[in-house]
Amino acid sequence: MSTSIPSPPGFCRDCLTPQSEERKRCGRCGSPRLVYHAELDRLAIAHIDCDAFYASVEKRDDPTLADKPVIIGGGKRGVVSTCCYIARIHGVRSAMPMFKALEACPEAVVIKPDMDKYARVGRQVRTMMQELTPLVQPLSIDEAFLDLSGTELLHHEPPARVLARLARRIEAEVGITVSVGLSYCKFLAKIASDLRKPRGFAVIGETEALSFLAPRSVTSIWGVGKAFAAQLEADGIRTIGQLQTMEEGDLMRRYGTLGQRLYRLSRGKDDRRVEPDEEARSISAETTFDDDVSNHDELVRVLRRISEKVAARLKKSGVAGHTVVLKLKTGDFRQRTRNRRLEDPTQLADRIFRTGVTLLEKETGADAFRLIGIGVSDLTDPARADPPDLVDEQATRRARAEGAMDLLRNKFGNKAIETGYTFGNTRPRR
Repeated sequence: MSTSIPSPPGFCRDCLTPQSEERKRCGRCGSPRLVYHAELDRLAIAHIDCDAFYASVEKRDDPTLADKPVIIGGGKRGVVSTCCYIARIHGVRSAMPMFKALEACPEAVVIKPDMDKYARVGRQVRTMMQELTPLVQPLSIDEAFLDLSGTELLHHEPPARVLARLARRIEAEVGITVSVGLSYCKFLAKIASDLRKPRGFAVIGETEALSFLAPRSVTSIWGVGKAFAAQLEADGIRTIGQLQTMEEGDLMRRYGTLGQRLYRLSRGKDDRRVEPDEEARSISAETTFDDDVSNHDELVRVLRRISEKVAARLKKSGVAGHTVVLKLKTGDFRQRTRNRRLEDPTQLADRIFRTGVTLLEKETGADAFRLIGIGVSDLTDPARADPPDLVDEQATRRARAEGAMDLLRNKFGNKAIETGYTFGNTRPRR
C-alpha cells in the first residue's frame, strides 16, 4: 500500500487563497502566481526590493511610458541610474555610461532623476512595512530587510501571506511593484528577492540552503567583489560549493576575517539581526562633467559646491563625520578614492572642502577627470563636532560665517548667498 506525500503549504499570491494541493493555477481565481514550500509557514526573515524603482515611479506618473524603454540618468557624459525591464532586454544596465546605453537602446526615453519624488515614494513604502513589524532595516531608498518573527498572532496569518498581502497593497496604493525574498536569514532572503524579478516571490528554506548555494558563483556572497573574486579564482575557487568543502581554519589562514565569512555564508549561516535603527554609514555628493576636466582651479570650484551639499545633508540629518573621502573618476572610468580622518568630527563645508582640496592636490596634473565626489564617513553624534580652533582663529571665524550663511539659506533659499568659489560657476554638468 503506497503512502501519498502531503503537499507543501501554499497559497495564491493574487487572491491569497490557501492551496491544499500543488497545482498550476489557483482553483479560486485561476491565477498562475502560486507559491509552495515545505517551510513556507515557518520562515520570517524577508528582503523586499522595489522593481526598477526610479523607472517604475516615472511610468506610474506618465502612463504613456508604460510600453517604452525608460532610462533614468542624464547628460551625454552621465551614467544610467536605473532602467526599466524593457530597456534591460536591450542590454541596458545600471552604472552603464549613457552613450553606451543609447547605443544599445536608441529608442529609449531618458529622464533625469527626481530624487525628492523617489524619496517620498520610498518613505510611503517603508511606512507600509513598518505597519507590519517594527523590525524594518532599510538598505537604500527602495529596499529593506524585515523580521516578522512573532507577528503571526497579531496578523492572524504566517509571515509569507502577510508579505504577499503587502506586495498587493503596494501595487494597488503606490502604483509600483516589489519582489519579495523569504528565508531564515538575511543573506538568503537577499538572494531570494533577486530570483524571480519583477513581481517576484521566492523562498529559500534551511533544509535546501547547502544544495541551493553549491552551484552559485562566489560573487553571490556578500562582500565578494570583482577584486576578491579574482583572487579566489586565482586560487581555483569559483563556486560556493568549493568553499563548502574547505575548513574554516584553512580559509582564515588564506583570507583572514574574510575567510570566516566565506566559511559561514557558504553554509547558509548568517546570524546578523534585522537592525531597524541602523544609520547611514556615509553622506556624499558628486558631479559628472560633460567634458573631462584637468584644470585644478575648476575642480576646486566644483569641490566647494559639492562640499556645501554634503554639509547641508549632514546638518539636516543631525550627524557629523570623522573621515573625509575624495572620489575621482578618469575619462577611461578608472576610479580613485582618497580619505583622511579628522581629529574631531565635522558638519562644516569649510573643513570638508579644505580637507578635500588637500587630497585633490596630490591627484591633479596630467590626468583629466569625468567625475569628482566628496563625502564623509564614520558618522557620529554632532555634539562633539567642530570645537573652536584655539590655534587657527581664521578657522573659527569661517565656522561662524558658515553658520550665518546657513541661516540666510534656510530663510531665503540655497542661492541667497554664495562663496567666491561657487559664484557664477555654471559649467554644464549632470
